[in-house]
Amino acid sequence: MEQLLHYVWKHKIFPLSALQTTSGQPVEVIDPGLPNINAGPDFFNAKLKIDGTLWVGNVEVHTRASDWLLHRHDRDKAYDNVILHVVGESNCDVYRTNGELIPQMVLACPETVSRRYEELRQTEIYPPCYSILASLPKLTVHSWLSALQVERFEQKARAISCRLERCNHHWEDVFFITLARNFGFGLNGDAFEAWANRLPFRAVDKHRDSLLQVEAFFLGQAGLLEEDSAGMDDYYLKLQKEFRYLQHKFGLAAPMSVEQWRFLRLRPDNFPHVRLAQLAKLYHKERALFSRVMEAETPEAVKKILSADTSVYWEEHFNFRKVSPRREKRVGDGALNLIAINTVIPFLYAYGMHKADDALCDRATRFLESLKAENNHVTRLWDGAGLPVSTAADSQALLQLQKEYCDKKDCLCCRFGYEYLRRR
Repeated sequence: MEQLLHYVWKHKIFPLSALQTTSGQPVEVIDPGLPNINAGPDFFNAKLKIDGTLWVGNVEVHTRASDWLLHRHDRDKAYDNVILHVVGESNCDVYRTNGELIPQMVLACPETVSRRYEELRQTEIYPPCYSILASLPKLTVHSWLSALQVERFEQKARAISCRLERCNHHWEDVFFITLARNFGFGLNGDAFEAWANRLPFRAVDKHRDSLLQVEAFFLGQAGLLEEDSAGMDDYYLKLQKEFRYLQHKFGLAAPMSVEQWRFLRLRPDNFPHVRLAQLAKLYHKERALFSRVMEAETPEAVKKILSADTSVYWEEHFNFRKVSPRREKRVGDGALNLIAINTVIPFLYAYGMHKADDALCDRATRFLESLKAENNHVTRLWDGAGLPVSTAADSQALLQLQKEYCDKKDCLCCRFGYEYLRRR
């Protein structure tokens, strides 16, 4: 398998016998080069000695030599600077576009590495590397989790950048859209983001002083004021009338379809009506939400800013048709932790990168390390396998590991997979 050959070359897992090209020239690998994740040769800037001559250039890896022709590298000048073609099977010679012969070397994957790789791929126990996790050095675990944490930061920063492009670089709008997505808490995340993208923020700003009108905007654009008014209470009729006025005044786009919202298996506190009412109250009371959150020095200060309740009506309702026992419906501490982890901290990092402000990036890391770890099936799985999960930094790293490596069965690019393959 080509992926396994890449791994063997990258980590210099070579046989004890001397390396040589298919024509018998001795090969000494000084530096295997840097892996290339984009188009072009597989490894950049390798440093080799071939028959005593030092070469610096690129290396291409294939399962069979004929893949060079299959992929049309013989017609692509981007491959003219390849100094060695590494193959699992040599079934032909390969040439540059000018007809020059390229040195070729057969590289066999050690049997132990191949066998243990198959173990990782075939085992039904999860995670497949469970047997070594508890025995790994703390430094190995810490360094890999730290790298995964940075990888997740950068991935989320890219998502924020994409939203900024769509919102004409209006940070306040993008912060609210991301916040709204995370108010969906997974099940309704896509629906909340779709809803927030439909909000006419500048129009809402003109009516921000009135909580009733903000609720009318929010619930109306969510499609939750489109029901038949027969049997509805006075508050629903008042919101519906207000939304019709705002629709006409600002020429609003058609509301979302109510079918986009999911209610099945939701606790009443997570009903879209309640979460939208909390967002409306937050938008009503906080005029510079993004700026205030970016200036907060502690997670506790962040949670205080985001700790929204609802208008009085929602203290005894979960939706418009059913009355519930009266109680305050404030965003709970567990929910605020998740919002801090998934909205505030990524924005601190992304805004720090945008402003070249290391202090903001450091604050994002500090916040993450000070918050409790998330409790979900991924963190429970890894904790049960012997990997302690103490802080949100750990849980975010493990979510990245699960999503980008385990789910894709990319054990060869995982540090835990590397440790598994190298053990005898």
